[in-house]
Amino acid sequence: MPDLLADLFGTPKPAIAMAHFGPLPGAPLFDARDGGVDALLDALRRDVDALLDGGVDSILFCNEAGRPYALHADFSSVATMTRIIAELRPRDRPFGVDFLWDPEAALCMAAATGASFMREVVTGVYESDMGLWQPNAAALYRLRRSIGADRVKIFANVTPEFASPLGNRTAAQRARSAIVSTMVDAVLVAGPRAGAAPELADVRAVADEVGGAVPVLLNTGARAETIGEFLVHADGVIVGSSLKVDGYTWNPVDPPRVRAFMDAVRAARRG
Repeated sequence: MPDLLADLFGTPKPAIAMAHFGPLPGAPLFDARDGGVDALLDALRRDVDALLDGGVDSILFCNEAGRPYALHADFSSVATMTRIIAELRPRDRPFGVDFLWDPEAALCMAAATGASFMREVVTGVYESDMGLWQPNAAALYRLRRSIGADRVKIFANVTPEFASPLGNRTAAQRARSAIVSTMVDAVLVAGPRAGAAPELADVRAVADEVGGAVPVLLNTGARAETIGEFLVHADGVIVGSSLKVDGYTWNPVDPPRVRAFMDAVRAARRG
């Protein structure tokens, strides 16, 4: 397995499970009358406990319900997420942080809470549901150095959801360029939206192009029925929606689905 994954997770083909925050204070769907931040924490605690009990290798905290997504985080969201992550972070396995879609916010929360990695879009230019999307990798990496957070690994999505890249480079070409010019620690391949898988051929093409220089992970659309096919080419997987009740992104985690998915991952490892 690539050295980074061995160092972080200690297993081949790690399964990183999403811990989805409900709507945060200030978000349009947040309901302060329904328990407020304490209710957010309690719901996420139940999900994290179910994921850990089901045997996932890592947790990735994310503001999935923060629709409509913003390209710059607000102070309230960062403060709330940091407080809850610090309380719920697993003590016996690594975890990561994501903020849709602000890499610098994700990095700072990861550094503050002791996370091992962050997930974000850090390279490229896109037309997206949020408007023109132009992350600044140079600023992100300089921030990582300036706050002493070099230990936080950067997992970079080169096929972001809800967006299309500007230009005509393939996903494989963008992945190679992200490694050379930006020094990303891992490359992620996603489908068009949360819960939707990319084409298997795209994952294979990115893995072939990268050639083991950094790990390549499936980022969306992982299901127990198909994960074996993807893990032939991918070095690991980030999974969220298919572990929820009825496979629906906004539902709570379903323990039997977690166990079934991890059984499929273990079978793929043996294969």
